[in-house]
Amino acid sequence: MIRATRPVKPQDRDMDEVTITRHDTATGGEYRAHVAGSNAIGRLTWVGQGDVRVADHTIVPPEIGGRGIAARLVEALVADARAQGFRIDPECSYIAAAFKRHPDWADLRSR
Repeated sequence: MIRATRPVKPQDRDMDEVTITRHDTATGGEYRAHVAGSNAIGRLTWVGQGDVRVADHTIVPPEIGGRGIAARLVEALVADARAQGFRIDPECSYIAAAFKRHPDWADLRSR
């Protein structure tokens, strides 16, 4: 499990930090966003296929939405891809759109 804590925007004073954790299984895993002051959890799930992670879902509950949580989940996946040398198949439409917004991630895209 990996933890990365970053403050959220000042207007979100009741939820002052976000912690992203990674949870691996034998066949895949997920990144989870825990927001201080909330029991809601954002998730980005993936399935491993060799040296590729198929990123299939990004889900952020409304209670913690509008704070850039989904973007932070994708950034955690991208950071791990750079550090660990795997590529990403952005099956989820949100993640595919994030790749379009970040041409500097093109080398990590599997297709």
